[in-house]
Amino acid sequence: MALSLLVIVHEFGHYMFARIFGMRVSRFYLFFNYKFSLLKYIPREGKLLLLSSADDKAVVTLKVGKAHPAGAKDAEKASWRDTVYGIGWIPLGGYCQIAGMIDETQDQKSLSEVAEPWEFRSKPAYQRLLVMLGGVIMNFVLAVVIYAGIAFHWGESHINMRDVSAGFDFVPAAQAVGFRNGDIPLMADGKELGESASLIDIVEAKEVKVLRNGSDTVSIALPDDFIFSVNDEGGFMAMRVPVIVKSLAAGDPAVKAGVMEGDRFTSVGAVPTPSYTEFSAELLSNAGKPTEFTVERDGGIVTLEATPTSDGKLGIGLMLPAEIYPVQYVRYGLFASIPKGISNGVSTMGNYVGSLKYIFTKRGAESIGGFGAIGSMFPSAWNWLSFWETVAFLSIILAFMNVIPIPALDGGHVMFLIWEMVTRRKPSEKFLEYAQMAGMLLLFALLLYANGNDLYRFFIK
Repeated sequence: MALSLLVIVHEFGHYMFARIFGMRVSRFYLFFNYKFSLLKYIPREGKLLLLSSADDKAVVTLKVGKAHPAGAKDAEKASWRDTVYGIGWIPLGGYCQIAGMIDETQDQKSLSEVAEPWEFRSKPAYQRLLVMLGGVIMNFVLAVVIYAGIAFHWGESHINMRDVSAGFDFVPAAQAVGFRNGDIPLMADGKELGESASLIDIVEAKEVKVLRNGSDTVSIALPDDFIFSVNDEGGFMAMRVPVIVKSLAAGDPAVKAGVMEGDRFTSVGAVPTPSYTEFSAELLSNAGKPTEFTVERDGGIVTLEATPTSDGKLGIGLMLPAEIYPVQYVRYGLFASIPKGISNGVSTMGNYVGSLKYIFTKRGAESIGGFGAIGSMFPSAWNWLSFWETVAFLSIILAFMNVIPIPALDGGHVMFLIWEMVTRRKPSEKFLEYAQMAGMLLLFALLLYANGNDLYRFFIK
């Protein structure tokens, strides 16, 4: 659903500018329609075709509105009715076929010798440039709109790192370079990690300062490939949460032992349990055995005895981080959400572009992924906030990747158009056709490599 939305918006950007400048658009498709289409709407004939072949033979034909056959006047100008709108069956993107343009949908041989006034090739260079940038512009606009919508509907909430008194747990790769569970990151390359700190600020730093044991400041030097190490482990750090009882299950070991709501477990046997990380491990190691627990209650210390179940449970519900640590809430009105959306869009684009430098390293090339990597960005359970955040991020990626100057991408067309505007010389249609073919071969190679990486990581690594 996310990729379909992104493709439609991207192709609509091309379509919108083409229509503004009076260009004729032959087809507007979501997905590719080799041999047949799942759905096809032909405005000129007033028909909606279901499961139709290339010659418009369909399993089901529905009449939609009136037919509008092209007349003499229509031959001289472009109309939205000239476009066939459809959904193909190969879910690898989509396309907007603009008359008189050499791209993946048509080559030089399919163009007539005489250029019509409503064709792409007949328009001034600046108009053709805006048409090619239309998809990129609309993808960035979509990201901004989504970020603004998120700010307006959900607002922002965050917990300052310094307020996480129990500190953080770190993945093994982070511990290998010097982080310890319970550390609180304070600075990255001399920059204070305040309320707006992001993980990318930390993992890309050369040196990170942390607060350890509540009073010691420790400097940790990070290697250049640290970002790949934590990426391989699927994360970097997680908030530690004190074990404070929120609810109890009747008849379970905690109730029988006299545990009360609000109790904070501080040790299991002789082992301190400052957070759930240590607490859960000790419960498992003492499963099925009578065990002594120490809890804080009303400022005092209470010792209790309970027998965890065979799977290491006591029957307690715990307070969440937002119920323990101070949470900073920011609400945005309709007008305030717009600049916030723009700010988030620009910063996300900047962070993404900055991270591309890693692609040109060995480990960076190995980390490139395809559809599997994209799918892994979404949560395992449906969540509207996560969905829209991921769609906005993917829209930023699609916008930037399409301006890379590779023939067959929008950026390749933009590159040739800028060359034409600077030199006043238009590349030949034969040259553009060959460049398009070379670009398509490169893109297919990248597609195979990226998805090959996914398969390798899934089945072998």
